Amino acid sequence: MHISEGVLSGPVLGVGAAVALVGTAIGLKKLDPDRVPQAGILAAAFFVASLIHVPVGPASVHLILNGIVGLLLGWAAFPAILTALLLQAMMFQYGGITTLGVNTVIMALPAVLCYFLFGSLVQKEPRFSVPAAFVCGAGSVFLGAVLVGASLMFTEGSFLEVAGLVVTAHIPVMIIEGVLTVFCVAFLRKVKPELLPGHGRM
Repeated sequence: MHISEGVLSGPVLGVGAAVALVGTAIGLKKLDPDRVPQAGILAAAFFVASLIHVPVGPASVHLILNGIVGLLLGWAAFPAILTALLLQAMMFQYGGITTLGVNTVIMALPAVLCYFLFGSLVQKEPRFSVPAAFVCGAGSVFLGAVLVGASLMFTEGSFLEVAGLVVTAHIPVMIIEGVLTVFCVAFLRKVKPELLPGHGRM
């Protein structure tokens, strides 16, 4: 879901950078020192998961894991994802420095939104937690794909067809990430339920 450099307009890049800066500042403020190792591990998981990607026009399709990152970190998903994207841009030229803000927003903002939408449900009984976890994983990818499309369309109207292709290409990823999030939540409910939302974290 990385957008390459040289594609987006200046205003879109500026808005993305501003939103990423605000989100990262909030995330760092809310990140307790004892949760820094957890954030580091999740950033590493995000980093590895998105290394294998398939180019689709000016963007790419790959696993993201932003749903589970959002569930476990809340606002701290912004600095975690920003760090992983920065390393990818510097080491492997995925995305780029100028698009770092937009790419961070594309992946971190849906993670935070899904935290607030579904975080309170994943600790409930399975009939609520399972569908909530699935929609969290799939929905975070869908929202990210929509943000990619919006970024392209606000840059140039002719990107509308490409934006639709990006969203369509992510449908298999949505399903896979939904299932992965269900398994991760089920596992954490058994071994480390305090890592899940519902313990006073935002």
